[in-house]
Amino acid sequence: MYEELLAPINAFLKCETPESWVEEAKKTENLPILLRDHLICELKAAQSALFLLKRYALTPEGVEQLTDLMKPYEQFAYKRIGNTETLKGKNVLSKSIKAKSDCSYGQDMVDKMVLLIREELHHFYQVLEIIEENNIPYDPIPAARYAKGMLKNVRTYEPEALIDKLIIGAYIEARSCERFAKIAPHLDSKIGKFYLSLLRSEARHYQDYLALAEHISKVDITERVTFFRNIEAELIQSADTDFKFHSGVPI
Repeated sequence: MYEELLAPINAFLKCETPESWVEEAKKTENLPILLRDHLICELKAAQSALFLLKRYALTPEGVEQLTDLMKPYEQFAYKRIGNTETLKGKNVLSKSIKAKSDCSYGQDMVDKMVLLIREELHHFYQVLEIIEENNIPYDPIPAARYAKGMLKNVRTYEPEALIDKLIIGAYIEARSCERFAKIAPHLDSKIGKFYLSLLRSEARHYQDYLALAEHISKVDITERVTFFRNIEAELIQSADTDFKFHSGVPI
């Protein structure tokens, strides 16, 4: 089942995760770093989706709804306010969110990104549960070079800037999915099963980002997909002193 799910992701990515990264991720002493970084990655994924919605598709009411949805997770991540009890069930919206009427792709984007946001926030909660169960102290962790390394290549005019950001989103989700599958067999069975449970949603997220890019673009996006495919592979395959969930080859 997982091989069938991963086949298009492995074809989309230019390279596999280096075995040296897997070896580093297997080390017991690196589990706190892996989990803390994963926690923030889930929040960043939700924040990135919300940023795109705010910039391109949401009404002011929609912005307020999703900002309020995100707030308790951000307060925990950055101010250590709350815990699993206070965050339980917080990723629920009281009513559906509508796109701006003058945005041709708006409702498609809203529907896909709102589902993604809610799922990423649920994953945040699940990772936090694992952190607490393993008595790992939570401390904020600096961002890796990975996303920044791709975002610095985004074009500065529209709709090309949006298309590039969506393609980058697809690569981040695809790489996350590939890495969950890579490390799941090497971790504690409960954590490994959790990582395997994430594969289906992460695989759909990558497809949703790519579908939106294709929908919005007036031209074939193959060239830009290849452009970011090469950049993403370089970040994954090059030496990296900072071990994180999306880091390169450990040195």
